[in-house]
Amino acid sequence: MGLKLHSTLKIVILLVICMLSFYSISAQDDNQKSDFWKNVRFGGGIGLSTGNNIFSATLAPSAIYDFNSQFSLGVTLNGTYLSQKNFAKSTILGAGIISLYNPIPAIQLSGEFEQNHVSRNFDDPKRMDDNYWIPSFFIGAGYRTRNVTIGVRYDVLYDENKSITANAWAPFVRVYF
Repeated sequence: MGLKLHSTLKIVILLVICMLSFYSISAQDDNQKSDFWKNVRFGGGIGLSTGNNIFSATLAPSAIYDFNSQFSLGVTLNGTYLSQKNFAKSTILGAGIISLYNPIPAIQLSGEFEQNHVSRNFDDPKRMDDNYWIPSFFIGAGYRTRNVTIGVRYDVLYDENKSITANAWAPFVRVYF
């Protein structure tokens, strides 16, 4: 399963690089931004999740392409630190695809697929440390004002033993410029 997920991540990254290369090559004038780059915004989000003796913090830079005022699609990178008191500490690094939909300017709905690599170190020397890949698929909703969205998202693939957040629900703050 890990090999299949790793291959999927490679394909996603390759497609994004090809898409960006195609549009940057097709720019007509060096002094004038192409239509593609006029619609690209950079930013990302931060996440925080807490529970019983669990703390998780995430930093996730991303770039999105605005197809119109309602729909955007992009790519994300993320890094997460997770600490489970008296149990384990984990470092998570990953990449993903994000889609944003604004049915009205103040409301933002999102879907995010992430592929993450987890390195988990247990406090108990009797337990073996582990490394593994895990997918996440978040659906979310938030209040949007200008460049900032504050909301909550839910991981539909949440696995209590392997997922990277303390629980399936996680608040977020997302900013794009």
